[in-house]
Amino acid sequence: MQLSIRHETAYRYTAPLSYTIQQLRLSPRREAHQRTLSWHISTPGQRHEFIDAFGNLSHMLTINGTHNEVRIVVQGVVDVRPLDRGRLTADTTLSPLVFTVPTRLTEATPAVADFAMRYLPQGAGSNALITLAEAIRGTVDYRTGATAVTSTAADALDLGQGVCQDYAHLFLACCHVQGIPARYVSGYIDPQNTAHAESHAWVDVWVDEPGFSGWVSVDVTHAQFAGDSLCRLAIGRDYDSAAPIRGVRHGGGVESLTVEVDVLPISTAS
Repeated sequence: MQLSIRHETAYRYTAPLSYTIQQLRLSPRREAHQRTLSWHISTPGQRHEFIDAFGNLSHMLTINGTHNEVRIVVQGVVDVRPLDRGRLTADTTLSPLVFTVPTRLTEATPAVADFAMRYLPQGAGSNALITLAEAIRGTVDYRTGATAVTSTAADALDLGQGVCQDYAHLFLACCHVQGIPARYVSGYIDPQNTAHAESHAWVDVWVDEPGFSGWVSVDVTHAQFAGDSLCRLAIGRDYDSAAPIRGVRHGGGVESLTVEVDVLPISTAS
């Protein structure tokens, strides 16, 4: 499937800024099953391209001098091929054990550990991952605005509400309880006829089972293996290490943020 993507982020301030620095993870990952056909990033200031510790194509954006807003626009077309039961081509850059380390956002409280023990048996195969995703969906209602980017897996479980990043964090926390490598994925989704946002988060889980050893990608929000409706931007241990935009500023007063994302499938039929 070819996805046409446009993502605009605008920060506006009540007072002038003197300096802004941001790390951007806004370019599609170089993956065997997805190919970038065109991609353009528009920003003020200066950008330096680099590959981060998790292999994500990233940019460091710096803006010097007085400014009252920061507007970032990315757009392009990505060709994404279907996956067989979410299975990814093996990524040998980092050991899977890197993704067994809990973070502040994925730390398992006793309640999370109990949830993991009930819905993710040790030694279970990839089908058990869908069972866990279904349990999370049945326990945590999808509710926009119920949580923030600082909310933890335990927060979402206690509240019983959250969005895709909360589903991903809770799933990761459960995997870590059982010693299973699992990582956070940020990107875009063709929402089709759902009410879900076109910015999305899901997970990759390391699976060892007959006939396959490697990463399996799971869309927790929809309780299904990831497919060709998802464009991968970045991987990390959690939202903090895979966020599309993170940075600091000098000055600016009160900040307001607007985000617009459009993802449209392109017909390739002749």
